[in-house]
Amino acid sequence: MIEIRDINKSFDENQVLKGISSKFESGVTNLIIGGSGSGKTTLLKCMVGLHQPDSGSVLYDDRDFTPMDFQERIEIRKEIGMLFQGSALFDSLTVEENIMFPLNMFTQQTHAEKLDRVNFCLERVNLEGKNKLFPAELSGGMKKRVGIARAIAMNPKYLFCDEPNSGLDPKTSIVIDELIKEITEEYNTTTIVVTHDMNSVMGIGDYILFLYEGKKFWEGSNKEIAHTDIQELNDFVFASRFMKAAKAKF
Repeated sequence: MIEIRDINKSFDENQVLKGISSKFESGVTNLIIGGSGSGKTTLLKCMVGLHQPDSGSVLYDDRDFTPMDFQERIEIRKEIGMLFQGSALFDSLTVEENIMFPLNMFTQQTHAEKLDRVNFCLERVNLEGKNKLFPAELSGGMKKRVGIARAIAMNPKYLFCDEPNSGLDPKTSIVIDELIKEITEEYNTTTIVVTHDMNSVMGIGDYILFLYEGKKFWEGSNKEIAHTDIQELNDFVFASRFMKAAKAKF
């Protein structure tokens, strides 16, 4: 579980996060949603240590990450997997080498042990035998799956996904969503997904945190979101004609 308590963050005179508190449970898919400028990406960066909150706490299973020094944070970062928005694969490395990268950095495993883990992760994301391909030879969906394989290479307790469906077609987006949800449930991972994809919200949103103008405006599940009367949330989630029609059926 990850808990955030009263997180505040400003850049110069602009307060981006305003006292946000929440709990993200393990084994469920936790989504952070909100419009551009709502603070969702800043919140994610505060949670993983890329930004230091001005005040507040981030707790990983009751371990307060916020005041830790660099060395202390490394131990928790070893337990974190990260799927970046653009997959962030190294173009000059093969699929195998990309997935092996965190194992080379953080473990003392033999090459054979690391290769076994790489092959396991590739099998888990349905990319068996793609070890020697380079990123340029992969489709967008395959790159995302390699990114997931790399993110789970260290068998993380915590998995962060930043806009995992960005740039993907609807069918591939569903595949990625289902894969993230399966991994979350299978390994009891604390998974946090930052997204603007409303199909993800309705499909895998076990818990949803909605940010508006830097504040926590609503929290609940995808089963509850269609029945809220909060105008700001409805304007965001059900902005399209399709989503308005879907809401009317609930």
